[in-house]
Amino acid sequence: MKRIYLDNNATTMVSPAAAREMEKFNTTHYGNPSSLHGFGLDTRPELRKALDRIYRLIGAPDSDDVLITSGATEANNHVIKSVFMANLDTEASRGARKNHYITTNIEHPTVYKTFQYLEEIGARVTYLPCDKNGLISAEQVKAALTDQTALVSIMLANNEIGTILPLQEIAAACRRAGVLMHTDATQAIGKIPVNAQDLDVDYLSFSAHKFHGPKGVGGLYVRRGRRLEPLFHGGEQMANLRAGTLNVPGIIGMGVAAQEALDDLNYEATEVKRLRDKLENFILQNIPDVFLNGDKQKRTPNTLNIAFKDCEGEALLWDLNERGIAASTGSACASEELESSRVLRALGIDKALSHMAVRFSLSRFTTEKEIDYVISVLPAVIKRLREISEGK
Repeated sequence: MKRIYLDNNATTMVSPAAAREMEKFNTTHYGNPSSLHGFGLDTRPELRKALDRIYRLIGAPDSDDVLITSGATEANNHVIKSVFMANLDTEASRGARKNHYITTNIEHPTVYKTFQYLEEIGARVTYLPCDKNGLISAEQVKAALTDQTALVSIMLANNEIGTILPLQEIAAACRRAGVLMHTDATQAIGKIPVNAQDLDVDYLSFSAHKFHGPKGVGGLYVRRGRRLEPLFHGGEQMANLRAGTLNVPGIIGMGVAAQEALDDLNYEATEVKRLRDKLENFILQNIPDVFLNGDKQKRTPNTLNIAFKDCEGEALLWDLNERGIAASTGSACASEELESSRVLRALGIDKALSHMAVRFSLSRFTTEKEIDYVISVLPAVIKRLREISEGK
């Protein structure tokens, strides 16, 4: 049975071109690029080419840095903990120490839980509430800023509902206040145009697998002149900021995927959105008692989060999986947790209904035939599960 993955936020396939390049470099360019011998030197031109592609995808100038990481989880932790460490009560920071941080109540767990950890060791954190559509305003950020604020960390697009936040306005408020700004852009890159210079942020995190690169590799954009404490020690890689031998095949694959993602942004905005809207409109028009979660307009073109009343989300995923369809109930990093979605609760959705929400996230590999198949089986699946829920 062919599988249909409508869980692009988590179950993302590696693009065929990226996979081919990775395989080639696994067998022909296996030298450590930090070495001075020929095996190492041979990898450097292609490594540079891949990095150039990554810089172009996120709109980073050559004067700024992009650290290669294992993904956005590492990048998010690196920035937040680095800023905290730089503001510890040491001789170097005395008199200028800041211990206040601003984030939101809808951040990905890798940001949200990192700030919770910092609170346990003495940080003060403000969690800004979102509105019913999952939006945060620049005015909220301005009102929360103090002379003790060290960092504002707010995502560009939400991983569960796809809502796109007004990062340019938020970053401008931070810039005027002289406060560092970080964004987790993982869910936006490859879906919508992302330009670190236009956003005017200090730090930006991303993962390759979200735009059809390999899993286990990503990056952290660092604006020129911004301080960053190493998260790992013991090596001189990445200007002493990220110790460890570079994952050359992963970087090569990420570079190929970055170029493809940049080339296909218009396809995401038109064809992927059209297929997403086709599925959404069918559900809203043909299945009763359904609720769309998030902002209908200000969201990534591939994401649909919808709750089916009297239909347990986990049960729905199981039935869809039996029919070869992969979907999700929320963040993949929290997929084994039984708690209702923190993001949906932040929208004001009650706990019971939030357990009935499912996220469909498409990709540029999603076809019309696949959407038609989902449309053909979904009503019967919902009807069966509702009858079970009602005890019929």
